[in-house]
Amino acid sequence: MSTRDWVGLLPEELARELEAWGQPAYRGRQIFAWFHRRGVTRFAAMTDLPRQLRERLAEQGDPAVPAVRRLQVDPEDGTRKYLLELADGQLIETVLMRHRYGLSLCVSSQVGCAMGCRFCASTLGGLVRNLTAAEMAGQLLVVNRDLAERGERVSHLVVMGIGEPLQNLDATLQFLRVAHHPLGAAISYRHMTVSTSGLVPRIRQLAREGLPITLAVSLHAPNDALRSWLMPVNRRWPIAELMAACREYGEETGRRITFEYVLIEDVNDRPEHARELAQLVAPLHAHVNLIPWNPVSERPFKAPSPERVQAFAAELRRQGVNVTVRRELGQRIEAACGQLRRRALEEAGAARP
Repeated sequence: MSTRDWVGLLPEELARELEAWGQPAYRGRQIFAWFHRRGVTRFAAMTDLPRQLRERLAEQGDPAVPAVRRLQVDPEDGTRKYLLELADGQLIETVLMRHRYGLSLCVSSQVGCAMGCRFCASTLGGLVRNLTAAEMAGQLLVVNRDLAERGERVSHLVVMGIGEPLQNLDATLQFLRVAHHPLGAAISYRHMTVSTSGLVPRIRQLAREGLPITLAVSLHAPNDALRSWLMPVNRRWPIAELMAACREYGEETGRRITFEYVLIEDVNDRPEHARELAQLVAPLHAHVNLIPWNPVSERPFKAPSPERVQAFAAELRRQGVNVTVRRELGQRIEAACGQLRRRALEEAGAARP
């Protein structure tokens, strides 16, 4: 593998690359720690490596990590949204959110998205390509490097940015293993969440990996008719199949399922929708995360009033459902997935109709 992609490798994989050069295996552990604990990606700066090895590595090319093209910081809640440029010029986003329990990074898994959800900015313009594990790990590396100046580090990961992570499952799993490794960022698997719009076979595949990560399912509607209208994926794997896969995931991993539910005024936020939703999720070890819709200029929807949001949550609680209302972070910086990327493309005259 090219040294340009080494940020996506585990220490033992780096060791195999280096052993082919006649180097001892522990060099892989050293280089991994430089990348993911210290944020150093210039081989010439890795001072505990022999000079000749540093020179040879530098000749092969330093790892390509995303470049920060724009950073927006919400002045009220501290949310930081990064517009990142990849080596081929493609743009992605990653968002850092501050919570009581720590710093959570929302990572993108694709350039664009093919899922076609009606309410989402990420899918405008469709899917360009999958990200590599190195490009996903690069998002964490770049943000941790930025945070290091303030003595902080990312403690939680959500693969919930641009793209459908389970459509890029191999790279997503490789990234999570890199982020978990104790020589690097050392993020607990229990502090990781992977989101999906409902790719049933991939949910089952993820369950078989045996990693204790949280599965977050973007549900957004309590019946097939409405969900198929909002989310085309439902036409392939309707709600009954999705719920069966979620039940299996919970049984296999022992983890509670999170159901994400974006509330859109007069679309999916009525009391009858709450009752239908409760019937769906009550049999599962599950949690519902209500998300007031974050306005996207290209979409014709409205966010419900706080009163309607609370009424929906109260109806779910009356039905015995564990529910929270997500804090509306980053509202002043267009923190909905895909908005900043879309605006940058429009400014460059590159946005597709």
